Amino acid sequence: MRPIVELTGDSTDDPLDRLRSLCMALPEVTERLSHGEPTWFVRGKKTFVMYSDHHHNDRLAFVCAAADGAQEALVRLDPRRFFVPPYVGHRGWLGVYLDVPGVDWDQIADLVVDAYREIAPRKLVALLDGGG
Repeated sequence: MRPIVELTGDSTDDPLDRLRSLCMALPEVTERLSHGEPTWFVRGKKTFVMYSDHHHNDRLAFVCAAADGAQEALVRLDPRRFFVPPYVGHRGWLGVYLDVPGVDWDQIADLVVDAYREIAPRKLVALLDGGG
């Protein structure tokens, strides 16, 4: 089974460029600054991923919507890579550090798609599943 979203063409080492490529590959996604950081929206309205370039601390990361229980499980599994983000953590959103060695971009692609699935309307999610 091939990934729904993957990086194509010339890969870059810039985490922002890689994250942007993953987010913008999804249906009806737009990007604009929110709270001074690049943020991706479904249909220009609902946030599903926010970049965090040392915004709340000295770390490079992003935060994203997550399915029920995912935040708790991933933070418990690997607190060096995952964290409970300020402001949206109480809603189950997940923080993902991008400044750790060996960033797993396949896993990040899965997290971005999962975040999109949490926020996007059913009709757009159906496009991911080939039903649109």
